[in-house]
Amino acid sequence: MDAFLTLLARLVIACLQALPLGAVAWLGRVFGAMAYVLDGRHRNVAQRNIAACFPEKSAAEVRALARENFRRIGESFACAVKTASFDDAGIRAVTEFVGAEKFPKAAAGERPRSVVCAVGHFANFELLGRSALFCPGYQVATTYRGLRQEGLTRVMQELREKSGSLFFERRKDADALKTAMSKPGMLLGLFTDQHAGDRGVRLPFFGRDCSTSVAPGVLALRYGCPLFTVICYRTAPGLWRIEVGDEIPTHLNGHPRPAEDMAREMNRAFETAIRRDPANWFWVHNRWKEGKWRGGREDRSQRIEDSKAA
Repeated sequence: MDAFLTLLARLVIACLQALPLGAVAWLGRVFGAMAYVLDGRHRNVAQRNIAACFPEKSAAEVRALARENFRRIGESFACAVKTASFDDAGIRAVTEFVGAEKFPKAAAGERPRSVVCAVGHFANFELLGRSALFCPGYQVATTYRGLRQEGLTRVMQELREKSGSLFFERRKDADALKTAMSKPGMLLGLFTDQHAGDRGVRLPFFGRDCSTSVAPGVLALRYGCPLFTVICYRTAPGLWRIEVGDEIPTHLNGHPRPAEDMAREMNRAFETAIRRDPANWFWVHNRWKEGKWRGGREDRSQRIEDSKAA
């Protein structure tokens, strides 16, 4: 089965990359609309999440937003496959990057100070791996978790590695990530908009508590990096705008801030981005799972240890 899925994935990738970007975006929306009809489980998750976060919307508005969200997700994934084959000029033609001046500047002949960015599943988020095009002197890096199907994981990584970014498997590459972050000029993006399991802290998101990762704040403190949020917006089919948010302070009155306080600010930044374009986010993930989460300052030292492999 793994071999069959790998072959099928390579065939789909080859077909999408052979088509113009506009056609790919249209096909992605068609497949997303089909998924909305056929995938009842995720459709229900999306509608439940949207209704809870936007109680002012009617049932019809919730369904319409969920339907458009499925179309956007299909469009984003299809376009991500297409843009993975773009050269630097092609990426610049379809991507606007705003806020690069907020990152530290390098002295002559040196690499800039490393930064940590909290990112989320917004629009064509795979474009974040090409951020070095707009941020000279930086080496982009991120973490990922491999799929159960090793062949599919290889296919995905082959696509992503064309970006020139560094990728660290969360369960296996903790030491390699530490080595990389000990050097200047790293731009580390960590996805922190989904349920963080029992390693997360209990923090509000759209007024409801959920398990939230503290890894960006922990790593920013450990390596002395400034901390930002970065969001990818879809401005039109086949066009995107990446925006760097305001810096999130890692110290207060000369003392390190608790990582959960920084994570609370990340959640607020993601909320603002979602309200700006609700269809742009990954609503099909159940961010508000029930379960036991750590919370309170007494657990902070253990959370830091747990986040070393993040």
